[in-house]
Amino acid sequence: MKNDWILDVLADLRTFALANGLEDLADQLDDTRMVAACEIVSMAEKVGTARHGDDAKTGNVIRGVRERARA
Repeated sequence: MKNDWILDVLADLRTFALANGLEDLADQLDDTRMVAACEIVSMAEKVGTARHGDDAKTGNVIRGVRERARA
């Protein structure tokens, strides 16, 4: 996925926070990384759904043409 880089940045920030005794920040960055991962997956699923939605519309048009051809 094209947005995975942000997960690496957040992991690096967390590592920095832990190395410098910023435990609360490290915990917050863990949560932030989880939110980012969920949103990236959600965006990818929406793109996939849109493609299937377009395919379904095409299928309906083709089905309608077939029904008219039989009549």
